[in-house]
Amino acid sequence: DLCPGRYNGPQIAAKFLEQYYPENERPNVRLIDIAAGTGRVGRELLDLGFHKIDALEPSDGMLQIAKQQQLYQEYYLESIGTTKTSISDDVYDCLVISGGMGEGHIPTKALNEMIRIVKPVVFFLPGGLICIVMREEYLTVVSEYAGKLENYMHDLQEQQLWEQISRTIIPNYSFQKNGVVFMYKVLPTN
Repeated sequence: DLCPGRYNGPQIAAKFLEQYYPENERPNVRLIDIAAGTGRVGRELLDLGFHKIDALEPSDGMLQIAKQQQLYQEYYLESIGTTKTSISDDVYDCLVISGGMGEGHIPTKALNEMIRIVKPVVFFLPGGLICIVMREEYLTVVSEYAGKLENYMHDLQEQQLWEQISRTIIPNYSFQKNGVVFMYKVLPTN
């Protein structure tokens, strides 16, 4: 079961974003919850004062549950991968993923699409954040990520598409296993 206490990803994701956005700015931050599922991350973000949240989810059944709860403004019934989504460039101040990274889930190359739909950081304005919350062991046991995901993250940084803010290990993230939270800021292109 992905109930709170056994799977803490949504709370962890929300707490990390809470640190980056002062309370008075949260109502105006435009976010997208990737692999939104039934909306647990959305609920946590709403409780912290974020209001402009959209959902992208490939499962119609899960997205319908999120719609019934009226957690999001826009609902995208699609997946994120190696092809473009229906979302325009530079739309979001922040993108969050919790629970979407795993075997057979979001591919490594989807990071490019995430960067494309997030606004770059501009001077002191809030925005340009990508928060990826996942089980730490997936970095070594998931074939799509083992020896690839962090290398690709580094390659994107070398290309000056984004910059790592932090990489934090979280004890008891999911089913008493450690998690890892990657925070990146999207950089302006020249």
